[in-house]
Amino acid sequence: MASRRNLAASIGGWSAQHRKTAVFGWLLFVVLAVVIGNMTGSREITDAERGVGESGRAAQIIDEAGIKEPAGEMVLVRSDKLTARDPKFIAAVDDVIKRVNATQIKGDKGPATLNMRSPYEGKGGLSDDQHSALIQFDMTGEDDKAVDNVDPVLDAVAEARKAHPDVAIEQFGDASGDKWFGDTIAKDFQRAEWTAVPLALGILLVAFGAVVAALLPVALALTAFVAAGGLLALSSHLMPVGDNAQSVMLLIGLAVGVDYCMFYLRREREERAKGRDAETALRIAAATSGRSVLISGITVIVAMAGMLLSGLSEFESMASATILVVLTAVLGSLTVLPAILSMLGDRVDLGKIPGLAKMRRPTEGSKIWGAILGVVLSRPKATAVLAGGLMIALTIPALGMKTSELPIDKELPTDLSIVQTYQHIEKAFPGGPAPAQIVVKAKNPDDPKLQAAFDKLHAAAVASGKMHEPIEVERQGTTNVFKIAVPLAGGGNDSTSEAALDTLRNKIIPDTLGKLDGVDAPVTGNTAGSKDFNDKLGDARLPIFAFVLGFAFLLMLVSFRSINIAITAIVLNLLSVGAAYGVMTLVFQHGYGDSLVGTEAPGAIVSWIPMFLFVILFGLSMDYHVFVVSRIREAYDKGMDTKAAVSHGIRTTAGVVTSAATIMVAVFAVFGTLSMQSMKQFGVGLAVAVLIDATIIRGLLLPAVMTLLGDRNWYLPRWLGWLPQMDHGDEAVTAQEPVREPVPAYAAAGGYQDPAYEPAYPGGGYDESVSRSRRIPRPPVG
Repeated sequence: MASRRNLAASIGGWSAQHRKTAVFGWLLFVVLAVVIGNMTGSREITDAERGVGESGRAAQIIDEAGIKEPAGEMVLVRSDKLTARDPKFIAAVDDVIKRVNATQIKGDKGPATLNMRSPYEGKGGLSDDQHSALIQFDMTGEDDKAVDNVDPVLDAVAEARKAHPDVAIEQFGDASGDKWFGDTIAKDFQRAEWTAVPLALGILLVAFGAVVAALLPVALALTAFVAAGGLLALSSHLMPVGDNAQSVMLLIGLAVGVDYCMFYLRREREERAKGRDAETALRIAAATSGRSVLISGITVIVAMAGMLLSGLSEFESMASATILVVLTAVLGSLTVLPAILSMLGDRVDLGKIPGLAKMRRPTEGSKIWGAILGVVLSRPKATAVLAGGLMIALTIPALGMKTSELPIDKELPTDLSIVQTYQHIEKAFPGGPAPAQIVVKAKNPDDPKLQAAFDKLHAAAVASGKMHEPIEVERQGTTNVFKIAVPLAGGGNDSTSEAALDTLRNKIIPDTLGKLDGVDAPVTGNTAGSKDFNDKLGDARLPIFAFVLGFAFLLMLVSFRSINIAITAIVLNLLSVGAAYGVMTLVFQHGYGDSLVGTEAPGAIVSWIPMFLFVILFGLSMDYHVFVVSRIREAYDKGMDTKAAVSHGIRTTAGVVTSAATIMVAVFAVFGTLSMQSMKQFGVGLAVAVLIDATIIRGLLLPAVMTLLGDRNWYLPRWLGWLPQMDHGDEAVTAQEPVREPVPAYAAAGGYQDPAYEPAYPGGGYDESVSRSRRIPRPPVG
């Protein structure tokens, strides 16, 4: 009966009985996933797939017309003393143009650049103060190939810089920017990723006190990550992959993979310390911790599936990456982990570290948490008020949270050369580096009325005072598509630029191009793309919140057959997320403690962070909630009253939850050290949330609230009596099973003793037959 109600127990039992099949099956799965992934390759998100709204429609027009946009580059020549008409200044500009035009693609495959525009030709090449000139040109070939050909151009500009010390010469653009990100940020990510792994291993060594036990969770998490990477490459042909998918996959995969393994391993060690034989201990671990892993994994997967409702390709990419790595980690924890533990037996504690092994007896609860829990259970109402008040106080700043797409000088540290160049160009040519782009698709591109409309748009844009020169119209080859570059007032992502964009979209274009039949003229560019992204994200918030909260509630309801447990889980997790939002707002928006995380507050939260954090945090918070509440329910089902069950559940899980949370906080904090502001906010937000969740929520609020509710925790209305029955404990072990001597290597002095349960018995452990015979009959629920 138990196995039919507990899928994890059934899978674990099969795995332990078919150890070689399970282990070699897992290894074959990982190898096949990697091989197939490498064979198929991964498909990255295109601009047309990434865009939404008007900017997305503009990208689709360009894509459908087969237009391959070259990477644009700019070289800024500036001087505080010389003007742009000074002979030395002109000589520097001419030299830059000459050197850049002479560059060749590696291997003498032709010129590296084309479409050179001198600042002295046309409008807009010289700044208003006449102390700066902007040289513009394109890289040869498609945009994604330009980064490979930009080195000769960078070298040519560097030589010109040395040859003209009287002026400053700086380069910025698509290809040079991508190269900088590839060389710098990619190494930044790689360093963080490979710092996280040994950091997690170090914490596990402290947690288990043995080398083999510490290596096992990391090995399982990494193989799950590798297999999920192959699956992601395969699935990318249905749902393309974004730039951050792999990093998010490692971040979440390492966290949950280690957590799941720790839950399983810690319970197996605990049962051995009670005196269970190896087979029984493993069966109990599968029925209890294995079930918690299954429910936790499903909750994380369902939460991340909510991101698929966003309609944003980047979110869908990160959601698919997270779902695959969590699914793979759950699969590994339920199948290959029991097989390996069955093979190793007590050898899982090989490589004991002197001092640590003695400290890490699995049957002993944390003395610190034991003392805290004593206070909580004796004063649950005061604890709930104080801890709840603290969480609400931390949440309040989030009510004033501002979200925005950050420009490069806010996204990266200001002392970087690429940021300083961007700032210099933006100061000299406001709106110049990233003007709005009107993509015009006309049925009759040679219609004189179309040219007249272009002229009217030009005049109206300048006359509005919100747009300025140079406004350039360019037909894209022989296609029926035109591009109109319109520099907007403001800094690109501020209210001034947004007002200019609104005027362009809703007044100027409708009054000019909008009056022509057969003409489509959507606006794209950085400002437009950011606006459309935020609008789409705003529309997706309510469906995502409703989906995640609704399914999480249903999962808790079905898993624990209690409406109050489900409500408590939702409320506590919302408090955890709200507090994390509040801390992020204080640090990154208001600047409190920003220096502690190595940044200068940009004054806003990156627009995609709050929603993505909500989904991830809600899933990860359920990890601990399911694990702790399952242990409480297990004790309650064995006959403890609610208060004793809460004490037992918290005490026996405090060690593993603390260790697991420490690993998560450490891994996430590493990502908080990255240069990019978005990754810094992402890492800090996750680290703070997990820290709060594992301490204030699980250590104070949860036991206080459950103690106050008493038997009402387990209330289920009669009309929900049809919900399936699921066991929460070691029902697979019969009440008559004799309790053996504790395993000397793991037993606490004097045998196993739970201060909230029966006294220690001579044989070690506690006598289950006694506990069951003393079970108090309870009235039917509902």
